[in-house]
Amino acid sequence: MPRFLALAHRIAAFSKRASLVLSLAAAALFFAAAAHAQFVAPSPGTQVHDTTALKPPAGARVAIVEFADMECPDCGRANPLLKDAATKYHIPWVRHDFPLPMHAWSFTAAVNSRWFDTKSKALGDEYRDAVFAAQPSLANNPDLLRQFTEKFAADHGLQMPFAIDPQGRLTALVKADYALGQRIGIEHTPTIWVVTANSKGAPFVEVLDRSKLYELIDQAIADTTPAKPTPAAAPEKKRARAPAKKPASS
Repeated sequence: MPRFLALAHRIAAFSKRASLVLSLAAAALFFAAAAHAQFVAPSPGTQVHDTTALKPPAGARVAIVEFADMECPDCGRANPLLKDAATKYHIPWVRHDFPLPMHAWSFTAAVNSRWFDTKSKALGDEYRDAVFAAQPSLANNPDLLRQFTEKFAADHGLQMPFAIDPQGRLTALVKADYALGQRIGIEHTPTIWVVTANSKGAPFVEVLDRSKLYELIDQAIADTTPAKPTPAAAPEKKRARAPAKKPASS
Protein backbone atom coordinates (compact mmCIF):
# COMPACT_ATOMS: atom_id res chain seq x y z
CA MET A 1 0.00 0.00 0.00
CA PRO A 2 2.75 2.56 0.79
CA ARG A 3 4.36 1.64 -2.55
CA PHE A 4 1.06 2.32 -4.30
CA LEU A 5 0.71 5.71 -2.58
CA ALA A 6 4.26 6.67 -3.56
CA LEU A 7 3.52 5.77 -7.20
CA ALA A 8 0.31 7.82 -7.13
CA HIS A 9 2.22 10.79 -5.69
CA ARG A 10 4.83 10.56 -8.46
CA ILE A 11 2.08 10.39 -11.14
CA ALA A 12 0.33 13.44 -9.66
CA ALA A 13 3.60 15.42 -9.56
CA PHE A 14 4.40 14.51 -13.18
CA SER A 15 0.89 15.50 -14.23
CA LYS A 16 1.29 18.89 -12.50
CA ARG A 17 4.66 19.52 -14.23
CA ALA A 18 3.20 18.51 -17.61
CA SER A 19 0.25 20.86 -17.08
CA LEU A 20 2.63 23.74 -16.25
CA VAL A 21 4.70 23.06 -19.37
CA LEU A 22 1.57 23.02 -21.53
CA SER A 23 0.35 26.26 -19.95
CA LEU A 24 3.68 27.96 -20.60
CA ALA A 25 3.69 26.72 -24.20
CA ALA A 26 0.15 27.99 -24.75
CA ALA A 27 1.10 31.38 -23.29
CA ALA A 28 4.13 31.57 -25.57
CA LEU A 29 1.98 30.81 -28.60
CA PHE A 30 -0.57 33.44 -27.52
CA PHE A 31 2.02 36.19 -27.12
CA ALA A 32 3.71 35.23 -30.38
CA ALA A 33 0.37 35.50 -32.16
CA ALA A 34 -0.36 38.81 -30.45
CA ALA A 35 3.03 40.18 -31.46
CA HIS A 36 2.46 39.07 -35.03
CA ALA A 37 -0.96 40.71 -35.06
CA GLN A 38 0.50 43.94 -33.66
CA PHE A 39 3.47 44.23 -36.00
CA VAL A 40 2.13 42.64 -39.18
CA ALA A 41 2.31 44.97 -42.19
CA PRO A 42 -0.97 46.80 -42.86
CA SER A 43 -2.94 45.86 -45.93
CA PRO A 44 -1.80 47.94 -48.90
CA GLY A 45 -4.01 50.84 -49.87
CA THR A 46 -7.15 52.39 -48.49
CA GLN A 47 -10.36 50.47 -49.06
CA VAL A 48 -12.38 53.30 -50.62
CA HIS A 49 -16.10 53.24 -49.81
CA ASP A 50 -17.11 56.70 -51.06
CA THR A 51 -15.39 58.23 -54.10
CA THR A 52 -17.25 61.56 -53.94
CA ALA A 53 -14.20 63.62 -52.94
CA LEU A 54 -11.72 61.78 -55.16
CA LYS A 55 -11.96 64.01 -58.20
CA PRO A 56 -10.31 67.28 -59.24
CA PRO A 57 -11.97 70.67 -58.73
CA ALA A 58 -14.07 71.91 -61.62
CA GLY A 59 -11.94 72.84 -64.60
CA ALA A 60 -8.91 70.74 -63.59
CA ARG A 61 -7.89 67.47 -65.22
CA VAL A 62 -5.49 66.32 -62.47
CA ALA A 63 -5.20 67.18 -58.76
CA ILE A 64 -3.67 66.00 -55.50
CA VAL A 65 -6.16 65.17 -52.73
CA GLU A 66 -4.81 64.81 -49.19
CA PHE A 67 -6.30 64.04 -45.78
CA ALA A 68 -3.87 65.16 -43.08
CA ASP A 69 -3.46 65.75 -39.35
CA MET A 70 -1.45 68.89 -38.59
CA GLU A 71 0.27 67.25 -35.61
CA CYS A 72 1.15 64.07 -37.54
CA PRO A 73 4.94 63.86 -38.10
CA ASP A 74 4.59 61.93 -41.36
CA CYS A 75 2.16 64.58 -42.63
CA GLY A 76 4.87 67.12 -41.84
CA ARG A 77 7.37 65.14 -43.91
CA ALA A 78 4.95 64.83 -46.84
CA ASN A 79 3.92 68.49 -46.84
CA PRO A 80 6.90 70.05 -48.70
CA LEU A 81 6.85 67.28 -51.30
CA LEU A 82 3.16 67.83 -52.07
CA LYS A 83 3.65 71.60 -52.17
CA ASP A 84 6.55 71.28 -54.62
CA ALA A 85 4.61 68.85 -56.82
CA ALA A 86 1.53 71.10 -56.99
CA THR A 87 3.75 74.06 -57.89
CA LYS A 88 5.82 72.17 -60.49
CA TYR A 89 2.82 70.74 -62.33
CA HIS A 90 0.46 73.70 -61.76
CA ILE A 91 -2.26 71.38 -60.44
CA PRO A 92 -4.66 71.90 -57.51
CA TRP A 93 -3.77 70.50 -54.09
CA VAL A 94 -6.98 69.81 -52.18
CA ARG A 95 -6.23 69.64 -48.45
CA HIS A 96 -8.70 68.01 -46.07
CA ASP A 97 -8.52 67.98 -42.26
CA PHE A 98 -8.40 64.62 -40.50
CA PRO A 99 -7.27 65.44 -36.92
CA LEU A 100 -6.61 62.28 -34.93
CA PRO A 101 -8.02 62.05 -31.38
CA MET A 102 -4.67 61.14 -29.79
CA HIS A 103 -3.08 64.46 -30.76
CA ALA A 104 -3.40 67.31 -28.27
CA TRP A 105 -3.62 70.30 -30.63
CA SER A 106 -4.29 69.01 -34.16
CA PHE A 107 -8.00 69.85 -34.07
CA THR A 108 -7.29 73.37 -32.76
CA ALA A 109 -4.69 73.89 -35.49
CA ALA A 110 -7.23 72.84 -38.12
CA VAL A 111 -9.75 75.37 -36.78
CA ASN A 112 -7.03 78.05 -36.70
CA SER A 113 -6.18 77.39 -40.34
CA ARG A 114 -9.85 77.81 -41.25
CA TRP A 115 -9.81 81.20 -39.51
CA PHE A 116 -6.82 82.28 -41.60
CA ASP A 117 -8.69 80.97 -44.68
CA THR A 118 -11.34 83.61 -43.98
CA LYS A 119 -8.65 86.25 -44.51
CA SER A 120 -7.36 84.56 -47.67
CA LYS A 121 -6.97 80.97 -48.76
CA ALA A 122 -3.28 81.66 -49.46
CA LEU A 123 -2.80 82.81 -45.85
CA GLY A 124 -4.57 79.71 -44.52
CA ASP A 125 -2.27 77.46 -46.55
CA GLU A 126 0.77 79.46 -45.43
CA TYR A 127 -0.27 78.84 -41.81
CA ARG A 128 -0.65 75.12 -42.48
CA ASP A 129 2.82 74.98 -44.04
CA ALA A 130 4.29 76.95 -41.12
CA VAL A 131 2.73 74.62 -38.52
CA PHE A 132 4.04 71.52 -40.29
CA ALA A 133 7.52 73.04 -40.44
CA ALA A 134 7.36 74.00 -36.74
CA GLN A 135 6.08 70.62 -35.45
CA PRO A 136 9.28 69.67 -33.56
CA SER A 137 9.26 72.91 -31.57
CA LEU A 138 5.55 72.65 -30.76
CA ALA A 139 5.82 69.15 -29.30
CA ASN A 140 2.50 68.01 -27.85
CA ASN A 141 1.77 71.31 -26.11
CA PRO A 142 -1.38 73.33 -26.98
CA ASP A 143 0.06 76.41 -25.24
CA LEU A 144 3.03 76.41 -27.62
CA LEU A 145 0.64 76.19 -30.57
CA ARG A 146 -1.32 79.17 -29.25
CA GLN A 147 1.86 81.25 -28.88
CA PHE A 148 3.00 80.21 -32.36
CA THR A 149 -0.38 81.11 -33.87
CA GLU A 150 -0.53 84.52 -32.20
CA LYS A 151 2.96 85.34 -33.49
CA PHE A 152 2.06 84.14 -36.99
CA ALA A 153 -1.01 86.38 -36.97
CA ALA A 154 0.97 89.37 -35.66
CA ASP A 155 3.66 88.84 -38.31
CA HIS A 156 0.90 89.19 -40.91
CA GLY A 157 -0.68 92.27 -39.37
CA LEU A 158 -3.55 90.41 -37.70
CA GLN A 159 -4.70 90.04 -34.11
CA MET A 160 -6.19 86.77 -32.98
CA PRO A 161 -9.66 87.24 -31.45
CA PHE A 162 -10.34 86.05 -27.91
CA ALA A 163 -12.84 83.52 -29.31
CA ILE A 164 -11.69 82.36 -32.73
CA ASP A 165 -14.89 80.46 -33.57
CA PRO A 166 -17.73 81.75 -31.38
CA GLN A 167 -20.51 80.34 -33.55
CA GLY A 168 -18.81 77.02 -34.28
CA ARG A 169 -18.84 77.41 -38.07
CA LEU A 170 -15.12 76.67 -38.46
CA THR A 171 -15.36 73.70 -36.11
CA ALA A 172 -18.22 72.35 -38.21
CA LEU A 173 -16.06 72.56 -41.35
CA VAL A 174 -13.27 70.56 -39.71
CA LYS A 175 -15.75 67.96 -38.44
CA ALA A 176 -17.29 67.71 -41.91
CA ASP A 177 -13.86 66.96 -43.39
CA TYR A 178 -13.27 64.30 -40.75
CA ALA A 179 -16.67 62.72 -41.45
CA LEU A 180 -15.89 62.74 -45.18
CA GLY A 181 -12.62 60.93 -44.51
CA GLN A 182 -14.47 58.33 -42.47
CA ARG A 183 -16.96 57.77 -45.29
CA ILE A 184 -14.11 57.30 -47.73
CA GLY A 185 -12.49 54.77 -45.40
CA ILE A 186 -9.37 56.59 -44.23
CA GLU A 187 -7.40 54.78 -41.53
CA HIS A 188 -4.15 56.76 -41.35
CA THR A 189 -2.61 60.14 -42.10
CA PRO A 190 -1.49 61.35 -44.46
CA THR A 191 -3.65 59.64 -47.05
CA ILE A 192 -2.88 61.02 -50.51
CA TRP A 193 -4.34 60.43 -53.95
CA VAL A 194 -3.63 61.66 -57.45
CA VAL A 195 -7.10 62.15 -58.92
CA THR A 196 -8.22 62.70 -62.50
CA ALA A 197 -11.22 63.75 -64.58
CA ASN A 198 -12.18 62.11 -67.86
CA SER A 199 -9.16 59.83 -67.64
CA LYS A 200 -8.34 56.99 -69.96
CA GLY A 201 -6.76 55.30 -66.92
CA ALA A 202 -7.65 55.01 -63.23
CA PRO A 203 -9.84 57.86 -61.93
CA PHE A 204 -7.75 58.02 -58.73
CA VAL A 205 -4.55 56.37 -57.48
CA GLU A 206 -3.38 56.36 -53.87
CA VAL A 207 0.19 57.52 -53.32
CA LEU A 208 1.58 54.65 -51.25
CA ASP A 209 5.22 55.28 -52.19
CA ARG A 210 5.86 59.02 -52.19
CA SER A 211 9.05 58.59 -54.21
CA LYS A 212 6.73 57.73 -57.12
CA LEU A 213 4.53 60.84 -56.75
CA TYR A 214 5.88 62.61 -59.83
CA GLU A 215 5.62 59.41 -61.86
CA LEU A 216 1.95 59.05 -60.89
CA ILE A 217 1.25 62.68 -61.82
CA ASP A 218 3.00 62.24 -65.18
CA GLN A 219 0.83 59.20 -65.88
CA ALA A 220 -2.35 61.04 -64.81
CA ILE A 221 -1.53 63.95 -67.13
CA ALA A 222 -0.87 61.53 -69.99
CA ASP A 223 -4.15 59.71 -69.30
CA THR A 224 -6.16 62.94 -69.35
CA THR A 225 -4.53 64.66 -72.34
CA PRO A 226 -7.05 64.81 -75.18
CA ALA A 227 -5.98 62.88 -78.23
CA LYS A 228 -4.87 65.06 -81.09
CA PRO A 229 -7.25 64.85 -84.02
CA THR A 230 -5.85 63.03 -87.03
CA PRO A 231 -5.25 65.58 -89.77
CA ALA A 232 -7.54 65.08 -92.75
CA ALA A 233 -5.82 63.95 -95.92
CA ALA A 234 -5.37 66.78 -98.38
CA PRO A 235 -7.46 66.31 -101.51
CA GLU A 236 -5.42 65.11 -104.43
CA LYS A 237 -4.88 67.84 -106.96
CA LYS A 238 -5.92 67.06 -110.44
CA ARG A 239 -3.14 67.52 -112.94
CA ALA A 240 -4.01 70.02 -115.63
CA ARG A 241 -4.15 68.42 -119.05
CA ALA A 242 -1.83 69.97 -121.59
CA PRO A 243 -3.70 71.44 -124.57
CA ALA A 244 -3.70 69.18 -127.60
CA LYS A 245 -1.21 70.19 -130.25
CA LYS A 246 -2.64 71.41 -133.54
CA PRO A 247 -1.56 69.37 -136.51
CA ALA A 248 1.08 71.12 -138.58
CA SER A 249 -0.29 72.68 -141.78
CA SER A 250 0.98 71.16 -145.07
